[in-house]
Amino acid sequence: MDSSRFRPFSSADAVACRRVGKTWAEGTVRAHEALRDIDLDIAPGEFVVLLGPSGCGKSTLLYLVAGLEAQTDGLIASFGDPVEKPSPDRSLIFQETSLFPWLTVWQNVSFGLSIRGAPEAERRAVATEALARVGLSAAIDKRPDELSGGMRQRVAVARALAMRPKVLLMDEPFAALDVQTRAKMQDFLLDVWRDSGASVLFVTHHIDEAVALADRVVVFTARPGRIKSILPIGLPRPRDPFSPEAEALRRQLTAELKAEVDRAFAEQEALATA
Repeated sequence: MDSSRFRPFSSADAVACRRVGKTWAEGTVRAHEALRDIDLDIAPGEFVVLLGPSGCGKSTLLYLVAGLEAQTDGLIASFGDPVEKPSPDRSLIFQETSLFPWLTVWQNVSFGLSIRGAPEAERRAVATEALARVGLSAAIDKRPDELSGGMRQRVAVARALAMRPKVLLMDEPFAALDVQTRAKMQDFLLDVWRDSGASVLFVTHHIDEAVALADRVVVFTARPGRIKSILPIGLPRPRDPFSPEAEALRRQLTAELKAEVDRAFAEQEALATA
């Protein structure tokens, strides 16, 4: 691909996307375009939330940045280097924790290090440090089925932190949690993020969550996903969700999303009746 067509990357960007597009099953009768012309730069230590209707390609973009899938068009770089494959510098946390039930918590946390061949003493030391950062030191020798849903999600975050990533990619990690646990996990995540210094790219459907967490909210159109708008969230942390400023931001994002959600629903109904 001729990279001269694209605005140059900067080594200062944690993530840089240049006219990124993705078509699933390209060249087949099942082909569908998920993303089109995504241009986005994320600074080191920045917390960016991707917000949009279901099926707009938010999660797809995470997989591309993680190096788990190749984009169809455009270029992606992290700290100036093209993203061509997975890297421990970019850790992806899914909706489901995907913990191995037969391993203890510390063994789950250090699983990536075990693949690298790190000795057990080193793995346990790294896991101990990561679990302390997420407030789960006492759970080090437990198994996942002994933990609550929120605690399992914290273990998943600790597993990502154990690899000392520069970029955390989070795909609706709190979607399965109840409202109270979700709020606690948001506060916990902000503390971990500040301590780690990593950039975060966080996917959600929830406007309240976007306002609570983000430095910037990137609003996506319905499929094919494009960037409709980028809204800076300038509220100081910790944020008061009931403040007039937070309410105004929620209203603005709701207005931005309404037409896209309506369009996504109309498309899904058309597909269902086809």
